[in-house]
Amino acid sequence: MGWVVRLFDRRDTWARMVLLDLSGISYLVFGQDEGRHPTATQWWLAVAAFVVAIALCRWPAVCFLTQAALLGVAICVLDDTTINQVGASWALAEVALWARRPRTIWACAGLLFAVYVVFAVAGSPGSLSRELFGVIVLPVGLPLLLGLVIRTTRELGVQAGLRAESESRVARADERGAIARELHDVVAHHVASMVLRAGVARHVIPGLDPRVAEVLDDVHGTGTTALADLRRLVEVLRGPGGMRSDAAIAAIEPGALPAALGAAVDTARRTGLTVEADIDQAVGGVDAVRGLAVLRLTQEALTNVAKHAGPTARASLRVSVDDGAVSWEVADDGGPGQPNAEGGGHGLVGMRERVEVLGGRLTAGPDGSGWRVHTVLPRVAA
Repeated sequence: MGWVVRLFDRRDTWARMVLLDLSGISYLVFGQDEGRHPTATQWWLAVAAFVVAIALCRWPAVCFLTQAALLGVAICVLDDTTINQVGASWALAEVALWARRPRTIWACAGLLFAVYVVFAVAGSPGSLSRELFGVIVLPVGLPLLLGLVIRTTRELGVQAGLRAESESRVARADERGAIARELHDVVAHHVASMVLRAGVARHVIPGLDPRVAEVLDDVHGTGTTALADLRRLVEVLRGPGGMRSDAAIAAIEPGALPAALGAAVDTARRTGLTVEADIDQAVGGVDAVRGLAVLRLTQEALTNVAKHAGPTARASLRVSVDDGAVSWEVADDGGPGQPNAEGGGHGLVGMRERVEVLGGRLTAGPDGSGWRVHTVLPRVAA
């Protein structure tokens, strides 16, 4: 039906009417029986129908009313009313296509039926029921059905286009959110580690050469600026549409997960943290999506410990597998300073999003003098 919808485009109405008029002229010139010629009255009514079809094509209801009036006159004065019948039926189809209100369509259909009943069926010598059936099916029912079918098909196409556009916007928003989360979890994690290590080196190396100290200060300042820029970029990417997305945007080989977790712990230790790691080797058997989530949660949580509790804090990592569900926890002692607290950035937000996409629930809050983050990633349904 796609080509039919394109054929009945609103912008091409005048072209359809021109083709309809040309077919009517061909009928008058070549379609008559041998020895019969159109009368002057038939020509006048036909020309009037042709002109009305083109002149009023932008106003379907007005065009239909005029064509129905011409049909009533033609039934009264002509023997062959084919031209005016086709004109009125076509005008009804156009009304069914473009009328804004359904009541207009049904009113026009009822009016055309009434014209036939009053001017044609009433004086017909044939069976009344057969004549009424013929009127309902051909000059009224067929164009009405055609117009309604094309109208419905066009509306369904428009709705499908809007739905596809909406899904595209959602997909783009999900992608932006995924990029923001990965940007924060991966790039910001490593930049934060470099900044922390540069700061630690600046203060722990005895007798530091002033030139080296200047370089370390520059690295520390540049890294801090880069973190601020990353935070602004993440905020832009997380804009009004940046909601949750599919967690399966990247993957890690499940068997490599224990080693990857160990590397994340070693990275945290190099910043000065004391980390106790209890990693169940069975975690290497979980699926790739949950494995990536566990790794990203560990990196983010340990970075937060160093950021909020200080590089000299003590932290513990617990990862275990029980009946297919992965239990994950990171806790710290709060460090020598103030108790740890949830920051105002996007780290904890991203962690919650990642966990909730996988059907879990992240809990985070004070634990004694420190902070504890815990979740259970449920078993993947078969």
